[in-house]
Amino acid sequence: MLRSLLLYTALVFGANAGFAGQIDFEAAQANGLPKLIETEATDLPDTVFLDADDNEVTLADYEGTALLVNFWATWCAPCREEMPALDELQAELGGDDFQVLTVATGRNSREAIDKFYDETGIENLPVLTDAKQKLSRDMGVMGLPVTVLISPEGKEVARLLGDADWASDAAKQVVRELTAP
Repeated sequence: MLRSLLLYTALVFGANAGFAGQIDFEAAQANGLPKLIETEATDLPDTVFLDADDNEVTLADYEGTALLVNFWATWCAPCREEMPALDELQAELGGDDFQVLTVATGRNSREAIDKFYDETGIENLPVLTDAKQKLSRDMGVMGLPVTVLISPEGKEVARLLGDADWASDAAKQVVRELTAP
């Protein structure tokens, strides 16, 4: 009973924090995202990566949209585990004010990415690649998976090292808080 009361209280405070446009990191950590850490709001690099049509894009192309940028690879077991949850998050909350960007970093052939998407039923995530790992290096990604939360103002505000359940209520609450005015 006490545990339920604590969880409910954390969710209520988390929901109230969403109105302020701030992420309630304590609630997020307590409710399912223990590895989510706040980072100092930093500018993003203007590093080029590629979209599905091999067009050059940068994170600045998404200005005005809150982003969850996930660095992954087809050979990374934890990355592969969390992709369906990222797909679900994009399907439920993706739109003009929020996008999940999954960036395959390193050696990931387009065929391997397409095969993985087909095998796991990924339908809502873009195919983005960083073959030379320039974006991941410029963003300080040292292992995989790594997820970076970016404010609509184009600043990194949080980071999670390792995999997470991005379809969880805690993750959805973080997105709501990130996109709150």
